[in-house]
Amino acid sequence: MKKDLLCLLDLEPQDFIALFERALSLKERHKKGIFDSVLAGKTLGLIFDKKSTRTRIAFETAMIQLGGHSIYMSTQDTQISRNEPAKDTARVLSRYIDCLAMRTFDHHLVEEFAQSSTIPVINALTDAYHPCQILSDIMTVIEHKGGYENVRIAWVGDGNNVANSWVNAASVLGLELMVACPDNYHIKPDIIAASGADTKKNIVFTNDPKEAVKGADVVYTDVWASMGEEDQLEGRLKTFKGFQVNEELLKGAKDDCLVLHCLPAHRGEEIAESVFEAENAAFWDQAENKRHMHKAILECLILG
Repeated sequence: MKKDLLCLLDLEPQDFIALFERALSLKERHKKGIFDSVLAGKTLGLIFDKKSTRTRIAFETAMIQLGGHSIYMSTQDTQISRNEPAKDTARVLSRYIDCLAMRTFDHHLVEEFAQSSTIPVINALTDAYHPCQILSDIMTVIEHKGGYENVRIAWVGDGNNVANSWVNAASVLGLELMVACPDNYHIKPDIIAASGADTKKNIVFTNDPKEAVKGADVVYTDVWASMGEEDQLEGRLKTFKGFQVNEELLKGAKDDCLVLHCLPAHRGEEIAESVFEAENAAFWDQAENKRHMHKAILECLILG
């Protein structure tokens, strides 16, 4: 049976565990110079409407290192730009490739592709969710904290697609998650309701970043204006004042707090330069782990 990864609610707890274990194993094998060509002869299609550095390169190198190939396309390179129905493109691509990863604006477009495809479809980012990012982020937490159980995670900033996926992960895995967003920039009620977070005590929503980071093991932030919202940045800079992850805010977190950012970072806005350039910064581990997690995801979905 075909299985897609459109949001983290598509996964069961055992799916998370299997992906973490496999990604960590693949990373260790890569360090030892062991290459697994389990996807030889397989092809991944990449349809990207949004700009990308880490996600695109992570998917492409993941396929190469597993023995497969990838084909990169923007929507403008396909007949979708000439109003071909998404379901028709999906049916055709299903005859050519073994898996499709999409990075676009409208989450419904990814859902429409998944409904019409006979191959697995992966959400590589939409305005609603960024599931692969959070899988690699939790992998990073496991590496640095020894696991994710009894680990307190704080989100500080905009209630965006990355925050939405953290809520989904916390809902499925029972993570202790504090979400701090300014008024009017909180996670949307329909996202909260879909995850069931409104009925769970392990997920708390606040507009106070100090409350969120108090005793936190992990503090996570992201840009204050996501792709497509750049014209709102000037107003957001005023609204998000006090939400910068800096040394003063982190005084409330644990001394060995792990700070994460999915990148790219706007230094001096959502995160202070001193925090970003700290000697023990884990941002580069976090970015590297996308490649190994993408390997695990592709292997799981393509090989079933």
